[in-house]
This record gives sequence, structure tokens and C-alpha cells, in this order.
Amino acid sequence: MANRKLPKKQNLYFERLMASIATLNLFLVLFDLSYVPWRDFYLRKVPEITKIYDPIKGIEQHRETQNYLNKIDLLKAQVSQTGITSPEVKTQLQEISRLSNEMIEGNPFAAVGKSGTLERIKKRMRDRIGNDSAKQSFATFWSQPYLSQKGWIQEITFFNQKISPLIATNYYRQIGENNEFINYFWLIDLPFVCLFGLELLGRVIYIRSSHPGFSWLNAILWRWYDLFLLIPFWRWLRIIPVTIRLDHARLLNLQPINKQIHQVVVANFAEELTEIVIIRVINQIQGSIQKGEITRWLLQNDKLRPYIDINDINEVEAIAGLLVQTIVDQVLPKIQPELVALLQHNINSAFHQVPIYKNLQSLPGVGQAQTQISEQLATQITTNLYNVLVSAIKDPIGAKLSSQLAHSFTQALGNEIQQKHVLSEIQSLLVDFLEEVKLNYVQRLSQEDIDQIIEQTRQLKSIPNSIVRSGE
Repeated sequence: MANRKLPKKQNLYFERLMASIATLNLFLVLFDLSYVPWRDFYLRKVPEITKIYDPIKGIEQHRETQNYLNKIDLLKAQVSQTGITSPEVKTQLQEISRLSNEMIEGNPFAAVGKSGTLERIKKRMRDRIGNDSAKQSFATFWSQPYLSQKGWIQEITFFNQKISPLIATNYYRQIGENNEFINYFWLIDLPFVCLFGLELLGRVIYIRSSHPGFSWLNAILWRWYDLFLLIPFWRWLRIIPVTIRLDHARLLNLQPINKQIHQVVVANFAEELTEIVIIRVINQIQGSIQKGEITRWLLQNDKLRPYIDINDINEVEAIAGLLVQTIVDQVLPKIQPELVALLQHNINSAFHQVPIYKNLQSLPGVGQAQTQISEQLATQITTNLYNVLVSAIKDPIGAKLSSQLAHSFTQALGNEIQQKHVLSEIQSLLVDFLEEVKLNYVQRLSQEDIDQIIEQTRQLKSIPNSIVRSGE
């Protein structure tokens, strides 16, 4: 699904045809799975469906509850002919009362897991009569005195609307020799499975011809999701190949969902991976500090621990020399006017602090001469200092002496730090500082931070595409 290639028009028509057939098969599978749990709904809203599909699921009318409803129909016919007070009606009411008692005791609803329906029937009858006993409530309801007093039309209407539909939902389901409920859906599913099997065989042959190095297993695994269309169990898993087929046929765009799933996975993985990597690096730095390797790195002292040198160069001294050369050759010439101005200001300040100069300042031309002198002096000092630095760097002897000075300074500093026991304190402070970094920053890395990083990455990736579109 991640790569929506544009197939040829003929292939696209075929892909759409097969995707439509797979979708139809999936709907049939979902309907079959939902039929038994939703049969009551189908029976109330679309009873024609139950007449067609009940035999496929091995469902038939329950003899006991259907006989009960048939007796009610006979009672209705008898009342319409002879009235509610006739002896024939009395006999039928007694029979129905007996059947009601047997229904409550025998619970014919239990075999198909509909005991809750019987409980609803009993509750409604108890509420109607106002008696805590369901048996007594049915016996009272199916009696001539009660029906005559309350009115036959009113009570039979209540039964037809509230009780009879619940009793009608009960059924008997046949059980096969394997102790499982009968289900002939496989007869409906078989043509689809055969079609998908032939399609998979054709695709596998085509894949092998296109990739001679592939084995049969590799070719089948290329279309791994189609295997769910062939298995006779867990048919609901067919939603996987159907979804992929709809995406390949460009009937359904799953790129936003796919991208969101990838973002969630990457975010969760990146958060933990980032913490692990950073904490591991910090732990290694802490270990190196505690072992005193930072001193060896600064001093390049092989006696502390064998050190792997890849270029026979003291990087610390080389970096220092490079910085000095850059400062002298590039930086100082650019800032020379500022240095001259700073020195001139300091010289002027020194003149003003001399008591004799304050008295001479009142004489004509002294102030102007002082300004010229301080400017020339500042320029001369800056020029001479710069020339000294350049000569020291370019002069081989001066460069050697400077290198010796830097080496001696580093070695002396390291020796003094070790003698004064300052190194252990520095190491302890560095270790504590890194621990605080882990606690305050690394372990506080939140999902929101990762989401922001991923969103920024996505925006960066979209910039070249937008530039290409604008160029078009």
C-alpha cells in the first residue's frame, strides 16, 4: 500500500474487477458472521431474508415455541367465533396456561443462547399483571376472568406487540456430526475461493516468469495477503487483502492512513531509540571521565592507558596552532583600526591622569600635538605587535619556540592539576553534569517532541516537491 504504482489501463480494469469481486465476497462473509447475532433484527425489519438464509445456517422453527404461538392463533379464532366466555375458549386457555408453565420451566431458548429473551418475556408479563411470579402471571393472564375484566382486545393487543415477537425470535439450529452448528455458507463461498485460487496461481506463474530467480514460495509470498482469501476459517481476515486490492486498483486511497500509521510507529520507536542512544553515549562519556581518559586525551599521555593514534599528530596542539595562525593572518588585519582606536583611547586617558599635562593643556597647540602623538603611538604599537606575531609564526625558530611553549604549558597545567587533586573534582562535576543532562533533557523527551520532529521532516521532504511544481 505504501507504493501506489500506476498500472496500465488493461491491468487497472482487471484489478478493479477482482477488487470488486473480493469486496462482494467480504460483504457476504461479514453478513454471514453477523446473521445469527442480528437475526432478531432481520426478522423484525426484513423477514424475507430470514426465510432465505435460515436454511443456510441450519435454522428452523422451534417446535415448542412455535406450537405455543399456534395455540394462540387458534385461541384468537375461537374467541372471534364463540366469545371469551365460551367453554371452548376456557379449555384452550387452560392448555395455553399449561404450555406457558412448561416454557418457563423448560427454557427452550437456552439451546441457542437466548435465555435473556425468556427473561424479558417473564419481566414484561410480571409488570403487566403486577405479580412477582412469572408462572402465576401467565396463569392469571390466560384466564377468562382476567381477560373478561381487562378486555380481550386490549390484552391480546399487548401480547401481540410485546410478548409474541419475542417468542417468535426463538429457533432451533441443527448440529452436525462434528458437534458444530450446521453452516452451509461454504457452498456460497466456494466459487469465490476457486476464483481467487485460480487468480493467485496465474499471478504466481507470472511472477516466476518475470523473476526467474524466485522460487515458488517466494512468488507466493509476493502475494501473501491473497492467502487470506483462500482459508475457510477466520474469514473476517479477508478485510486485509480487500483493502490492499482496493488501494492497488485506485478505488480507495489509503495513503493518509498509511502515513499516519507509519508516523505513530516511527514516533514510538524514535522516542525510545533516541533516549537509548543519547543515554548510552552519555554513559560512555561518564565512564571515560571516571577512568581518567579525559586527562590522557588532553595530555596524549600513553602511560595512563594505551591510546590509538591514527595520524601521529597531537590534535590539541594542532588545533591551537591553527587558531593562532588564523587569528594572526585573517582576524587581526580586519580589526586593526579598532585596536588602534582602543590603544589611542587608553593613551589619551593616561595623558589626562598626569598632573603636569593638565597644566600644559592650557598652552596653545598642546592638545593637538597630544592627539597626533597618541594616534602615532597607538598605530606604531599595533603595527609592531602584529609584525612580532607574524615573525614569530613564519620564523622557523619562532614557530618551534611557540610549539615548545604550548607543549610545556599543556604539560605543566596537567601536572599541576593532578598534583592539586583538582582533576578528581573536575571529573566528579562533569559526571554530575552529564547525569543532570539525562534527567532534565533526555528522559523528558516527550511524544510531542518526536511528533514535531517528524512533522518538520515531512515539511522538509515536501519542499523539493513544491519547488518542482512551481518550476513546472
